[in-house]
Amino acid sequence: MISDPIVVIAVAAGTGLAAAVDLTTRRVPNSLTLAIAAIGITLSAAGLDGISLTAALEGMAVGLLLMLPGYALGKSGAGDVKLLAAAGTLLGPQSIAMAFLFAAIAGGAFAVVVAIRRGRLRETLENTAVLVTTGGANVAEIEKPSTDNRFAYAPAIAVGAIAAAFWL
Repeated sequence: MISDPIVVIAVAAGTGLAAAVDLTTRRVPNSLTLAIAAIGITLSAAGLDGISLTAALEGMAVGLLLMLPGYALGKSGAGDVKLLAAAGTLLGPQSIAMAFLFAAIAGGAFAVVVAIRRGRLRETLENTAVLVTTGGANVAEIEKPSTDNRFAYAPAIAVGAIAAAFWL
C-alpha cells in the first residue's frame, strides 16, 4: 500500500536533497536536517500526514538512537545521524526502523559499487571475509586512513527512507 503522498513527497524531497548535497560536499547541513524535522513536526501537529505529534517525536528519537552507535564508533557522520532522526519525524517510529534496515541494505550495495569504482572490490571482499571469520581481527587494517573506505551515506538513507515511506 502506498503511503500518504504528502509523506512520500516530503521524504523524497528532503532526503533526496540531502543525498545530492552529501555526494557533492560530503556533508549533510544542519539547516537541511532541521528543515526536514520542522516539516515533519509541522505536518504532524497540523494533522496533515496521519502521524500523531507523539509518533513524529518518537520517530525522531528512534532514528537518532539507531544511528548513534555508528557515530560513536566513528563509522558514520553526525549529519547522517541527524538526517535519519529528521526523517523519523515524517515516518514515525516503526517506519523509521524499517528505513534504517533498508538503508543498511542500500549502503551495502553502494559500498560494493564504490569498491568497484575505486578498483578495490577484490580487496574489499577479502577484508570483509577476514573481518567476519575472525570476529574483527583486521579492523585496524581496514580502518587505516590510506584505505579510502569512506563514502557518502545520505544516498543510502534516502533510499531506505523513501522505501519505508511507500510502506508506511
